Amino acid sequence: MTVADILDKITADKIISEQDIAKLLCCTDDDEQQLFSLANQTRQSNVGNEIHFRGLIEFANFCSNDCYYCGLRRSNKKITRYRMTDQEIIETGQLASRLGYRTLVLQSGEYPDYSAKELADLVYRLKTINDFAITLSIGQRSLTDYQLLLSAGADRILMRHETSDSALFTRLRPGTNLTARLSLLTQLRELGYQIGLGNMVGLPGQSLMSIVQDILLIQTMNADMAGIGPFLPHPQTPLAACNAGSYTLSLHELAIVRLLVPRIHLPATTALATICPDGQLAALNCGANVLMPNLTPHKYRKLYTIYPNKAGITEDPLDSHQRLLYLVGRANRTIASDRGDSLQNRR
Repeated sequence: MTVADILDKITADKIISEQDIAKLLCCTDDDEQQLFSLANQTRQSNVGNEIHFRGLIEFANFCSNDCYYCGLRRSNKKITRYRMTDQEIIETGQLASRLGYRTLVLQSGEYPDYSAKELADLVYRLKTINDFAITLSIGQRSLTDYQLLLSAGADRILMRHETSDSALFTRLRPGTNLTARLSLLTQLRELGYQIGLGNMVGLPGQSLMSIVQDILLIQTMNADMAGIGPFLPHPQTPLAACNAGSYTLSLHELAIVRLLVPRIHLPATTALATICPDGQLAALNCGANVLMPNLTPHKYRKLYTIYPNKAGITEDPLDSHQRLLYLVGRANRTIASDRGDSLQNRR
């Protein structure tokens, strides 16, 4: 079956084989352009031309986990740890409101010393500034914690699955397992949260068929959002000497997810901009409809080093905002004025 045949089948029924997905992941030249073009058309037909801005606040870089790929890992003794004050977080929320953002993403390492009550109070205070959709990207916590946060006004969870290969997941995230993570995401959806998954492309030990399974997992979970980007090695981790993941393969996965889950929200990730200056523009042109401007104050953002040389790391929030406004113009798109809630059908 040719790539054109596979794309016709996707258009007809959204069901293709694992081998077909693998073929799309490896396509080149004219086949690649067909894939990107159809993904872009599918994006336009299903989520429109508007780009949703999600204001990112990296409020703490403490982490209790020791993931092999992450610069925030607890064994990294060279990192300066920080925690933004409540007032700094509120002021950042006020800036987001002035800039017209309708979503805030509160992100940190997995940091149990930050109590659920403290987080709930922050969520409540941020919601009084504006009717923000609040996304929590704080890792695995108890269902009780997440119930409290939901009652305070939290709306969404971003908890990337990182890899669908359960053995690789446990090897790269000591003391954790994929089943527990996915089970928690399912429970959080049942509570009423919108959920986001996501994976890295090019993790050491990852196979092509593992990426195929990442795509199928996002489809099976009917995720509301998925973040997809290349693995980028950090010098203060056990994977420091490994090669970065493939920029092209990351774009291929993003495009395929758009085709198989047409109404999903897909960000043009910062990792893509880090590995290639025009990476986010390319992502917007092959299925992405979300950007996540970094609102973290300048004095902290250089310390939130999940991977090195992150795009925008030397900017202040207004610089990041202006850069992404320019990017929206280059993509010939407009900025959404609504919260960008889930478009997925729920039964």
